[in-house]
Amino acid sequence: MSQAMPPLPPNQQFCRSCGQVISSLAPTCPHCGAPTGSRPLDASPKSRLAALLLCWFLGIFGAHRFYVGKIGTAVLQIFTLGGLGIWTFIDLIMIIVGAFKDIDGRRVVVWTD
Repeated sequence: MSQAMPPLPPNQQFCRSCGQVISSLAPTCPHCGAPTGSRPLDASPKSRLAALLLCWFLGIFGAHRFYVGKIGTAVLQIFTLGGLGIWTFIDLIMIIVGAFKDIDGRRVVVWTD
């Protein structure tokens, strides 16, 4: 005979891989390491991978800034050729470490959807 599961506390969920109770805010299960599929609350809907590739290949033209909606600074990057590459390099590092933000101030942290 199966027993009914007790209700989970707020902000808790079961891991889809191992079945342990974990935080619903955790990006991965601390028990088995499986991704939970949840995105951080302050995450941008924009792809971090797309921003990284645009910055790497078209960064001096501000393509990554157009992508996240920062039109004004993207136009400035066109006229300065990415701040002679320095501004583009700083943006590239910020995208890699997950500190780059979109027009609404949300971090671009999710690699793919």
